[in-house]
Amino acid sequence: MGQDDHDPSVFPLAMPLLAGPGAMTTMILLVGQVKGWLAVLELHLAMLAVIGCAYALFQVAGPLDRLLGKTGNAVINRLLGMLLAALSVQFVIDGVKASGLIFG
Repeated sequence: MGQDDHDPSVFPLAMPLLAGPGAMTTMILLVGQVKGWLAVLELHLAMLAVIGCAYALFQVAGPLDRLLGKTGNAVINRLLGMLLAALSVQFVIDGVKASGLIFG
């Protein structure tokens, strides 16, 4: 495979977050908590706004990828990787502190 071959594996990773069981459960629980049809309508409008934002971001992703180029994408990947590593270390520290095993 060449470098320019299309990799379709990206989309199956994103779709479950947008329309998967977690999103469906959230909508069901939120609709069950609100009272009246106007509140349900507002909730559905908020959901449509989120879908619209996701659509806009998907449309901008391709041009932004081309604009950043190979080097820009590598820099962003490294920065986000460092951020993810820092967050994971902080979560472990918070978990150990909450358990009371270390740090009293």
